[in-house]
Amino acid sequence: MPDLRLHGVVPPLVTPLDESGEVDRASLERLIAFLLDAGVDGLFLGGSSGEVALLDTAQRRAITEIAVGAAAGAVPVLVGAVDTGTRRVIEHARQAAELGADAVVVTAPFYVQPHPDEVVAHFRAVHAAVDVPVVAYDIPSAVGTRLTPEVVTGLAAERVAVALKDSSGDLASFREIRRRVPADFPLLTGSELLADTAMQLGASGIVPGLGNVDPHGYVRLYRAAVAGDDAAAAGEQDRLARLFTIVSVADPGRIGFTAGALGAFKAAMALRGIIANPATNPPLLPLDDTETKAIAAILEEAGLGEISR
Repeated sequence: MPDLRLHGVVPPLVTPLDESGEVDRASLERLIAFLLDAGVDGLFLGGSSGEVALLDTAQRRAITEIAVGAAAGAVPVLVGAVDTGTRRVIEHARQAAELGADAVVVTAPFYVQPHPDEVVAHFRAVHAAVDVPVVAYDIPSAVGTRLTPEVVTGLAAERVAVALKDSSGDLASFREIRRRVPADFPLLTGSELLADTAMQLGASGIVPGLGNVDPHGYVRLYRAAVAGDDAAAAGEQDRLARLFTIVSVADPGRIGFTAGALGAFKAAMALRGIIANPATNPPLLPLDDTETKAIAAILEEAGLGEISR
């Protein structure tokens, strides 16, 4: 799909695990059916919400195979190829492409603190190595390196990348990138809390981790924004912001932020009956019963009960 154009709501799926730590096929298929029923426009496997840095090779393969089969061509399937160096990223990207992914999502290399020219060379090498489009992924909080407006503009001009997923949290940079790149180069915001604002600034779509829990809310927000109903989009954004407080329930004296946030998504999804087990990959520790009960109360306040099957 060399002319892949991305838009709309493209949730970054969590990776459901069973009690033995293997990918839970039934839960992942149920999640995908739930998202498609909500009207999402794409699926992103192997992102931050999917614990990409913690997946082993078998888990990566499993989530891609399951998602490609479950989507059955209804929407594009994007798969993260995220690692410390170019050779490893190419290996992941080739596997994803061979398994039927419609595009791969690639960050800057990390751990090695690359120069911007090295970041560009990295994307060029990945682009040359696979026959599917590459989506650039800016998440400096995880990789430690920004995809600057200059870098993104260059990648877009060369068609090395076909879109940008922006999880930088920097709306000024987002606006500058939108100004510089062609109008047909999609910018997707990864922000759960500023999705409506990003849409006003020219975002083509939303990639919200919270969309695993409430995809219907983000679809309503996106559609309102496209229709120019800023008040409706803002109202939906306010509601989703209250729901997003689930990520701050975990005790930071006991577990880290990532475990608390991803654990909250999975706990909420288990409470709603979307997945069977809220387990995360090691070294992330699980939420405790008190934290899970607090999440249940937030879901109830948001009117999000168990889904019908």
